[in-house]
Amino acid sequence: MKIEKTEYTQADLESFYDELFDHERLALADRLEKVSARLAVVGPRIKAGRGDKEWSDHEVLAHIAGLSKFYGVIIHRISSGKTSQVDLLAGTNLRDASIDQMSDTDPSELLRMTLADHARTVQLLRTVDAASLRREANESGGGTVTAEFLARYPLINHLEQHVDQLERSLS
Repeated sequence: MKIEKTEYTQADLESFYDELFDHERLALADRLEKVSARLAVVGPRIKAGRGDKEWSDHEVLAHIAGLSKFYGVIIHRISSGKTSQVDLLAGTNLRDASIDQMSDTDPSELLRMTLADHARTVQLLRTVDAASLRREANESGGGTVTAEFLARYPLINHLEQHVDQLERSLS
């Protein structure tokens, strides 16, 4: 076996982590692209209308549109260094009002807006450097969040859940 190096420096270790993080960053972009493509297939079947007790498919799409814009903007602002403070609870508390307001928009327009937001976030994930995506912001409730955390969990995982929901509903 050929030994690459007998001693590693902190810079070597950080470079190794950056390579791993770049791989993961591109995997996140791929996941967002895939869920967006799934939404593009199911979205045109969504009929306008509100649900009585449960969210209608239109309201689920309105929620997807809202969270896609909200988290896409926050991920961009944190990764670009434009903000170091976020209030995720306030955004979450606006969810129902946002869904109600966005449900006034035709499903085809919501779909168009959402897919455009996804494309911008995919582009960001494909081009941002690893250190920028690891940039942290202080959360108003205490603690910190990274742009990568927000991309992975409240954006992509959440989108996958709701697109699964729409696919089940419209099958």
